[in-house]
This record gives sequence, structure tokens and C-alpha cells, in this order.
Amino acid sequence: MGRMDWSIAHSLNGFLYHHDLIEDPLLVYVQAAEALFLGLLVALCALARHERFAPVRRAAVAAGLSAGLGLLVGKLITEFYDRARPFVAHPGAVHLFAAHGADASFPSDHATASMAIAVAFLLRRRLRLAVLTLVLAVILDFGRVAVGFHYPTDVLGGAAIGALAALALWAPPLRVWIDAVSDFAGRLWDAALDALLDRIRPTGVARSS
Repeated sequence: MGRMDWSIAHSLNGFLYHHDLIEDPLLVYVQAAEALFLGLLVALCALARHERFAPVRRAAVAAGLSAGLGLLVGKLITEFYDRARPFVAHPGAVHLFAAHGADASFPSDHATASMAIAVAFLLRRRLRLAVLTLVLAVILDFGRVAVGFHYPTDVLGGAAIGALAALALWAPPLRVWIDAVSDFAGRLWDAALDALLDRIRPTGVARSS
């Protein structure tokens, strides 16, 4: 498995090195993916307002908590298993397209969080969000291997941890608690934002519900 892991990583890395049209946009995405996923969750929590969109906000909160749980599990694993990244284990044989720390390679934090988010949306039947984030997660996983940051098993392991974290928080007791916290925080946010909008809204303009 270790030889196959390296062979796939080396092949994808070499492919990317010889295809600039793919390399440039993929590298930009890989570097921006963390902010994009976080921004999506924040936007959904902020904009999915009032009772009509409460299920969307609950899904976003569950996705964020699932990602956090998955990352915590991943952090615990790295305390016991410090796998060297491809560019560390094979110096000179990997084209490193961007600077990266030489911390533990397994599991991939990006794969963990992105898959946790995708599976959380899927479990909550937010199908469009689930498909979107799943596609973005797969592209991210491919990109992290191709740029030399991870082995394939790093992203597969991370994806599995993220999926299991989302499933764990889907269990009925935790699901009910997450929904309650989401609804409570949502009501506070909606009331505060409505009050602000009422103060800045021109006189005579009705507020839509």
C-alpha cells in the first residue's frame, strides 16, 4: 500500500507539473478552499433567516460542528502517528507548488472538514448544498495530492473521519440539541438584524418576513 500510495501521489504531481492550464486554477483553489468553505457556512448561518429557512441554518450549524469534531479527531491521531508529507519523505522527487509546513500528513485536515460538511448537508437533505460541497471536496482532495501536500490515503482517511463525524452528530440526541442551539441563536440573530434594519429602513417601507 505504501508503494502504491507514493506511486499515485508522484504520478499526479508529475501530471500537474506538466499541465499549467490545470495547475494555476487548481493551486488557487487549494489555497483558498479553507476560506471558501468557512465563508459558505458563515453566509448560510447569517442569511438563512427566520422560520422559512431554519432548516438550512440548522444544516449549516451541523456542518460546522461536524467539521470541528472531525478536525479534533484528526488532531488526536497526529499525536500518535506523525506521517511525513510526500515532499518531506521524498525530497527532490516532488514538485512543491507552494510553501507548506512539514507537519503530519495523515489525516488531511482539508479532506476531513470538507467531507464532514458535505455529508452533514446530505444527511439533512440539503441536496444542492451536498452535491456542491461534495464536488468541491473531491476536487480539493485531488488537488492536495497533486500539489505534493498529501498521499491519497491521507485524504481518504480524512474523508472517512469527516463522514463519521457528521454521522455521529446525526444521532437523535445530538441532532435535537444542535437544532435547538441553532434555532435559539438564529432567533437572537434575526431579532438583532431586524431591529438594525428597522432603524435604517426609510419610513413607510414595510419589512418582509
